[in-house]
Amino acid sequence: MKRDVTHDLRIEEKLRQSQKMEAIGTLAGGIAHDFNNILFPIVGHTEMLMEDIPEDGPVRSSLAEIYAGALRARDLVHQILAFARQEKNEAKLMKMQPIIKEALKLIRSTIPTTISMRQNLQADCGAVTADPTQIHQIIMNLATNAYHAMEKTGGELFVGLKEIRLGREDRFSPDLTPGTFACLTVADTGEGMNKEVMEKIFDPFFTTKENGKGTGMGLSVVHGIVSGMNGAVQVYSEPGKGTEFHVYLPTAGTLSENREQRAAEPIPGGKERILLVDDEKAIITMEQQKLERLGYRVASRTSSLEALEAFKAGPDRFDLVITDLAMPAMPGDRLAGELLRILRTSPFSSVPDSARP
Repeated sequence: MKRDVTHDLRIEEKLRQSQKMEAIGTLAGGIAHDFNNILFPIVGHTEMLMEDIPEDGPVRSSLAEIYAGALRARDLVHQILAFARQEKNEAKLMKMQPIIKEALKLIRSTIPTTISMRQNLQADCGAVTADPTQIHQIIMNLATNAYHAMEKTGGELFVGLKEIRLGREDRFSPDLTPGTFACLTVADTGEGMNKEVMEKIFDPFFTTKENGKGTGMGLSVVHGIVSGMNGAVQVYSEPGKGTEFHVYLPTAGTLSENREQRAAEPIPGGKERILLVDDEKAIITMEQQKLERLGYRVASRTSSLEALEAFKAGPDRFDLVITDLAMPAMPGDRLAGELLRILRTSPFSSVPDSARP
């Protein structure tokens, strides 16, 4: 008896790859959360120093560089959390140019000098409704593919952005509706692809790279993101003549100058009493300093159990409780439930009996 088990083997390999991706995502998410705890006080203390030092102070420019670097690292953490599926995507009206420029800085530092980079980002390209992390992910995935296509021979990586209008006769995909689109182009002068490969590039786990070079998920992720934004991807490629990816995303009108340039509103202060709870000493120290600068009176605890005891001793002493969620012994949601129970039985409480933790 003979039986063709090729299909079964492919399914098994895809399952194994899926489990590997899940494990990598879990690991990445854990690392990202720990890294976030390191970054948070760096950003906070830098902001406070910048408030204290005059605009023309001798170290102002150095603080600005530290702050910008910390924000870039924070954005990178958001990307890792998005990859690990531990952070919700939040779409908003945004210009793509700053995201593309930031991504290209990161790309430039990771690819060899044998690959030159050129960009042409039109400033008048309209805004799109998108999650910045996903836009960053699209660029990184497409640019990484382009780099791998030119890794052996070198070449040029081109990234462009322009606004175009597509009519009914211009549509290359039935999913596109006529209208104005932001067209993101990522092109390389690498080895190119034949027709057979191009038909499969958006299939999950399909890859022409050697082991260790890729998972075959990059382009399928790009396709999924773009489709979810009611856009489309167009590809041109020939063997030996490079590859061009054109990503079309519907524009949502331009951002007003007032919204882009409006000054940040001052943070309101107060004199209320706050119980602050966080098991990270560096974080709670920075948070307490920030709140006290705004006039609030703060009692801080690094243990949820100690915070509970402090609240039991005098619930009328606090107007607000700010607590971390993930803490040992008692997480923040359970602590909030215990505090509500205390308030319901306290003679000073205005919480109705129907309140539920």
